Amino acid sequence: MDARQIMGWNLRLLRVERGLSQERLAFEARIDRAYVGRVERGMENVTIATIEALARALDVPVAMLFSQPDSNASQPKPLRAGRKPKGSEQ
Repeated sequence: MDARQIMGWNLRLLRVERGLSQERLAFEARIDRAYVGRVERGMENVTIATIEALARALDVPVAMLFSQPDSNASQPKPLRAGRKPKGSEQ
């Protein structure tokens, strides 16, 4: 995996672990939702400023976005589609 793929993998994993949609993460990081999707797929060369904004929105150190995934790890699962039920947090 190259650095873009590693970052995309970790970004999706962290986002899903926190229960954030791409749209919500994009809003928090002040970037475009479609851009988040392309980053997660490893299709973008992301600037340092954007990496910092994403890390801040996820409340993780920047280095966490670049940690090498376990070679046996399966691809991070997407969030379930649809809206969250009323009364759920966020």
